[in-house]
Amino acid sequence: MKRFTNPRDIYYGNGALEALKTLRGRKAIICVGGGSMKRFGFLGRAKSYLEEAGMEVAVIEGIESDPSVTTVMNGAARMEEFQPDWIVAIGGGSPIDAAKAMWIKYEHPECTFEDMCKVFALPELRQKAHFCAVSSTSGTATEVTAFSIITDYEKGIKYPIADFGITPDVAIVDPDLAETMPKKLVAHTGMDAMTHAIEAFVSTAASDFTDAPALRAMTLIKENLVASYHEDKEKGDDMHARDTMHNAQCLAGIAFSSASLGIVHSMAHKTGAVFADYGAHIIHGAANAMYLPKVIAFNARDARAAERYAFIADYLGIGGAGQKEKISNLIAMLRGMNDQLNIPHGIKYYGRDSFPAEQGFVPETVFLERLHDIAWNAIGDACTLTNPRALRQDNAADVELMERLLKACYYDTDVDF
Repeated sequence: MKRFTNPRDIYYGNGALEALKTLRGRKAIICVGGGSMKRFGFLGRAKSYLEEAGMEVAVIEGIESDPSVTTVMNGAARMEEFQPDWIVAIGGGSPIDAAKAMWIKYEHPECTFEDMCKVFALPELRQKAHFCAVSSTSGTATEVTAFSIITDYEKGIKYPIADFGITPDVAIVDPDLAETMPKKLVAHTGMDAMTHAIEAFVSTAASDFTDAPALRAMTLIKENLVASYHEDKEKGDDMHARDTMHNAQCLAGIAFSSASLGIVHSMAHKTGAVFADYGAHIIHGAANAMYLPKVIAFNARDARAAERYAFIADYLGIGGAGQKEKISNLIAMLRGMNDQLNIPHGIKYYGRDSFPAEQGFVPETVFLERLHDIAWNAIGDACTLTNPRALRQDNAADVELMERLLKACYYDTDVDF
């Protein structure tokens, strides 16, 4: 038996933030990130709408990018003190993901972080609070998913929490919030969304219910992402492409929340923070953008995956004379999008500012020293479970394959294995 889970309600379109007025409860706590939501007035509006709904409101501010286990535990303690019956997370993936993990700890104080990371094994939630997510970026789609990503900085590893229970009760997809994104964030979150859609479509858990939103998301992203990257509200652009991307990323999230993902995300999770001691992170969406073409070539050795990648090429109008050419054309299209979005093609060329550089911030010697552990951890990531080509940590040949794939992602070399 399979399962397809979404929020009970998704409010979308310009001005959808006002749906916060419809929530019913005594107390709401808002979880928010580094300041843009306050700066652009959305935090104040959200607080006003919740107060208009008759609730006492508290705020947890300053949730960092790539939220830590410490942030989660501190936030849960604040929730325990305030006792909200609504948790409202506003922002990009980081504050929403952090709030989901805080919610687990608030509902079940006995849960350790290790308990949270057990795949689809959480105790029942909603004994104390319900959850509303308001997305401000067009990529993670965490407002509709059963996933949360939390970073253990002591280990330098991002861990996915996966359980249908953390799917928000209410999602608000208001493009007004996304119109404030800087260009670099538009690029990275957009390619994250494209990766979600493609990985969901080829996942071993894909179904009729997940294929439809995945394919529609791919179409909208292909047609709108690059245009969205160049739109500028201050210059008077109508922001149609940016608004459409906000819907597209949500559709991709609906797809992957029930179909899960694959090793593009496994690799992105395990390389994102592992080089932090060298002064920078590999931003999640940029990592996905760099790795996706390599993983398509790797997974295409699986007959079902190859058939599905070729279908994507046909569906998007890329075409090709045969299956192999169609897959090559799909890879070329994605690499071309990276070029247009100023995203490098390999870790070696990933600069501290995330833009292409002749020599990136990760030295070759350091990458090679850490390669085995990164490969082993990537295979152990929850997203690997639904990758088209099965990989196991206890199989030395599989670990070696992952090492070869990661090397291709470092040096930007072809994948023919």
